[in-house]
Amino acid sequence: MQNCGYCQKGELLAKFGIEICELSVSTLILFKEQSHPGRCIVAYKDHVSEIVNISDEERNAFFADVARAAKAIHKVFSPDKVNYGAYGDTGCHLHMHLVPKYKDEYEWGGVFEMNPGKTLLTDAEYAEMIEKIKAAL
Repeated sequence: MQNCGYCQKGELLAKFGIEICELSVSTLILFKEQSHPGRCIVAYKDHVSEIVNISDEERNAFFADVARAAKAIHKVFSPDKVNYGAYGDTGCHLHMHLVPKYKDEYEWGGVFEMNPGKTLLTDAEYAEMIEKIKAAL
């Protein structure tokens, strides 16, 4: 938990993401690597590793947060598809990657790469994306 960016936030989170806002049982985070415009992470509020470690009610609330974030991504970025990835074998904190996919993108029809092009933006570009996502929530 001491090395968990989702729990500790601050510099650990800043290495890969920027907090957008708190949702009902999770935090919505803009992933800094933006080769897939609008890519976000929904991280569960508590440091648990597996979806089976939370109650049915909390799981349903987590997936409602994921759906709410996905709707905002669709509204703001108009992707052709959003891929959902639940990993955590290095961070061991329940979270889901929401990765917008676009038909004219090189990865269409395949699994997204974690950090394909290291596409980083300016602080102003991140701030603009965050404001648009917040407005769409």
